[in-house]
Amino acid sequence: MAFVVVLVVAIVVIALVMRAAANPGSGGLRAPRPPRRPRPQRPTRPLAPDDDPEFLRELDRRTRRDDGTPA
Repeated sequence: MAFVVVLVVAIVVIALVMRAAANPGSGGLRAPRPPRRPRPQRPTRPLAPDDDPEFLRELDRRTRRDDGTPA
């Protein structure tokens, strides 16, 4: 019975030590991390050529003949 009590106490102590080490604000062993800088926003672009209006205009221009009728 004493073995079970010692085992439970050991598990509780280990859990508390791990929790303290994982939380840097509570005096743990790790140094606090500097705050993250926000990522720059990328300009939104079409994902595929068929979504790009400029590409579609150029494609339409290439498929038409000089007189304006489809090829």
